Amino acid sequence: MTAPARTGSGPATGATAPAAAASAGGVGPAAAPAPTGGVGPAAGAAGPAPAPAAGPVTGTPHPLDAAAVTAYRAAVRAGAPAARTADASPVHAFVLAHALADETVRALAAVEPEPPTVVHLAQEIRLARPVRPGETLVPTLEVAGARREPQGTRVAVRTRLTGDDGRDTAPVGDAATAAVAELTTTALLQGATGVAPFGSLPPAAPPPASGENGEPSVVTRELTAEQVRAYAHAAGDLNPIHLDPAAARAAGFETVLVHGMHVIALACEEIADRYADGDIARITAVGGRFSAPVHPGVPVELTLQPDGGPGAPRAVRYSCRTPAGPAVKSGWVELAPEGGGRDA
Repeated sequence: MTAPARTGSGPATGATAPAAAASAGGVGPAAAPAPTGGVGPAAGAAGPAPAPAAGPVTGTPHPLDAAAVTAYRAAVRAGAPAARTADASPVHAFVLAHALADETVRALAAVEPEPPTVVHLAQEIRLARPVRPGETLVPTLEVAGARREPQGTRVAVRTRLTGDDGRDTAPVGDAATAAVAELTTTALLQGATGVAPFGSLPPAAPPPASGENGEPSVVTRELTAEQVRAYAHAAGDLNPIHLDPAAARAAGFETVLVHGMHVIALACEEIADRYADGDIARITAVGGRFSAPVHPGVPVELTLQPDGGPGAPRAVRYSCRTPAGPAVKSGWVELAPEGGGRDA
């Protein structure tokens, strides 16, 4: 899944599909459905696709090693000082969960006569604790719902990351046995009409406003094609529209795209540095809505707005824009208090 194209429209009809599945935070034609997951009929099936089979779908366990954590944060922080801690980025939970969510959304689209463009609209990540190097995490996914819209079909999936020891089995929020992380991914199957509406789409759940605003910070970064390539390898997302200008042009773009989750991960790093003394493990949740793609070599302006009031902020709102306009809207990060006893 990739970020909305320009003003939210996808590639022109007949654009050549990249060989790899489209990635998070951008736009790409849907790939063939994965053979597993049990979601959606085969391509070309007649009539609306039925709702996904009841019950969650469990993905492949993901071992996480320290080298992967370090490489991911180094790719995000390229050109900035080294991270002050060795903890995982909160966005690493998305890296572990993305493949199963992407396969499931694309399987839903298999009923369409032509593969629709899959547009990553929004992402929320909530963590009971940071993911830890050395552990193995298992993604479990349920499709929350699908809704028909003028531009296609909007779908939402919930993915939970739990330990492979079976102990982390409750939803996030249960203090005793919380899952490590819970993610909500919202996407648009552009032009899709074959998926029957079902279920409900969860509303965005940013932290409540404090009633006051602190002093905002504005940070400008410019991501290079080399940094995008490094991020692609660190995140395991090698979609050609992020790496190959010809593939990006075939999909309707001027050149390659920055991964949308790269931008959100960058915002997390900047917020941790400025409002959490560099301790990224204090980020307990992050969310944002994609509104347009970001290209390498283009300035990205991050506006960080901490909640006001006494003490360190517990929430920071953020937005990202390029000279062409907004790229990420309604972004937010929640922070645990310093020394709050969070299990890192």
